[in-house]
Amino acid sequence: MKRRKFIGITSTTFVGMNLPLSSSSAMSMSEENNKRKILIFGGGYNQTFIKYMAGLTGKSMPRLCFIPTASADNPFGIANWFETCAPLDVKPFVQRMFISSYNQKVSFEEVLLSMDGIVVGGGNTLNMMAIWKAQGIDTILRQAWDKGIVLAGGSAGSLCWFEHGTTDSRPKDISKVECLGFIKGSHCPHYDSEPTRRPLYHSYIKSREFKPGYACDDQAAIYFEDNEVKKVIALKEESNAYYVYEENGEAKERKLVKEIIK
Repeated sequence: MKRRKFIGITSTTFVGMNLPLSSSSAMSMSEENNKRKILIFGGGYNQTFIKYMAGLTGKSMPRLCFIPTASADNPFGIANWFETCAPLDVKPFVQRMFISSYNQKVSFEEVLLSMDGIVVGGGNTLNMMAIWKAQGIDTILRQAWDKGIVLAGGSAGSLCWFEHGTTDSRPKDISKVECLGFIKGSHCPHYDSEPTRRPLYHSYIKSREFKPGYACDDQAAIYFEDNEVKKVIALKEESNAYYVYEENGEAKERKLVKEIIK
């Protein structure tokens, strides 16, 4: 199938062609892949980060599923996902939330637990969390994490894995949002690109309204195994990730050692 035709189909229908429905085969993984893995990006995903994520799966042609809930399943975002993945050695899929029983005949669980990696897109974190809980996606993602399926995302897609963090999901002001809590502590994406993010995050840390946590510049990423930072990567030297904590009534930053990737 030619690339143009493939993208056209996937932007209007569920992309689950040739989906293996056997739960036993979908869940059989090596001990290495049973490590619980999350890769967070400070901003949106890009080809370099997705290529790195694909390597974390340990598969030669990993099945990667994009969840665009935070953008209300925006078709332009879905098309961008397939364009991003086109040059890579991956099999891209998408799982929409705005669906019906007439146009999707397999469950969310069957789809997501058949993947090697799951990427969550950016947008409105608060709305995404509400939809996921209503649909049981929060529980399925926990199963995926426990089974060693690599979880990833940027912006809303990085924030969702933590206990809480800063979000622009409400009118007027950046505010607090409660999330899945897979990674303990708080998170702040867009640390270098949105002027209000850093001081607000510091104020929450200083007041102890937020637990200590991790902040990422847009072009930096952190790879966690369970709740341990295993590696920090960045696309350029000036992009960083930080551990942010309270000490003697002040918010403190510790810059994490990073590796530049291309």
